[in-house]
Amino acid sequence: MLLVLSHLRWDFVFQRPQHLMTRAVAAYEVLFWEEPEEEDGAAPRLDVLARDGVTVLRPVLPRGLSAEVALAAQRALLETVLAPREGRTLVAWFYSPMFMALAGQVPADIVVYDCMDELSAFRGAPPQMLEMERRLLARADLVFTGGRSLYEAKRGKHPSVHCFPSSIDAAHFGQARGELPEPGELRAIPRPRLGFFGVVDERMDLELVAELAALRPDWSLCMIGPIAKIDPGSLPQAPNLHWLGGRSYRDLPRHLAHWDVGIMPFAINESTRFISPTKTPEFLAAGLPVVSTAVTDVVRDYGDAGLVSIAQDAKGMALAAEALLKRPREAWLARVDARLATDSWDRTWSRMSALIEAVPRTRRSGAGLPVSVLAARAAGAAHD
Repeated sequence: MLLVLSHLRWDFVFQRPQHLMTRAVAAYEVLFWEEPEEEDGAAPRLDVLARDGVTVLRPVLPRGLSAEVALAAQRALLETVLAPREGRTLVAWFYSPMFMALAGQVPADIVVYDCMDELSAFRGAPPQMLEMERRLLARADLVFTGGRSLYEAKRGKHPSVHCFPSSIDAAHFGQARGELPEPGELRAIPRPRLGFFGVVDERMDLELVAELAALRPDWSLCMIGPIAKIDPGSLPQAPNLHWLGGRSYRDLPRHLAHWDVGIMPFAINESTRFISPTKTPEFLAAGLPVVSTAVTDVVRDYGDAGLVSIAQDAKGMALAAEALLKRPREAWLARVDARLATDSWDRTWSRMSALIEAVPRTRRSGAGLPVSVLAARAAGAAHD
């Protein structure tokens, strides 16, 4: 059984947790625990949703609870999930150190920390994030990182850190190289079209986006993705700048098939220092040339290999995109495909699974401990 503790909701954006857990279901019962939702007048309950073979568990709490009472309510709900499964091998898989308050004392046989981002650098990160990560690193049997920069930052903090950069479902995004119907919303948008897809948050350089739109008013910028942690009113507006909102993972190839260049206008700041954007290989699998700002892992993994163009500012991005619009793609696509053939989410999960199976039983975190100790141990941990 695999208990995943995720700060990212299953239905938000299909990314690393979803790719991995839809593969994990072949070997595990996967329970995907989300952060709680608040509801006026609700009694604490657990909403259970079926998603692609994964059981998504969404705590619902009455609005206005204190942090301590809310945590106690979640612990009680979690125990109702674990108690009927007592005696089964349990892998606890953390995506955020903040879940240590809830599940740090769950009697797991193996603890995995899949560190896909440096969450302490994100806007609104709780001040106790670093302390919680210290506790998680002390408890974990395995640490996976979402890119090389994160690996370099974490490898001295734990004896078993493994680098698993963003991978690719090449067949899914490769559909964009074929004849896919054009989405209706694109038909009125002139070409050339430069496109971005992903979460629109503090990691996007909005000033660069505005300047790029102004520098090339005859180009269309198509921006797909939900808005998070920033004021929607702060998004720049221009006749050639199209904020299209979120789209399903299933529909992304249809959009990419009718774009001309992919753009990754990330701000260069603390929140992007360690990122390894999954969209990089996804753009490439779709056959789209890409220009990105100088995110370290993008430069090292794709820019230095000549697969992605790197720009320092809006002017540089415009010039790079202009060159990409004119460049023949056959030789470049051959190099892209050679690179993408070396990795896949299937291969990533297979390697992760092998590492989990290889954890020595003498190192396993909580084998043999009854679920009934959960509440007592968790309560004690809250006061450590």
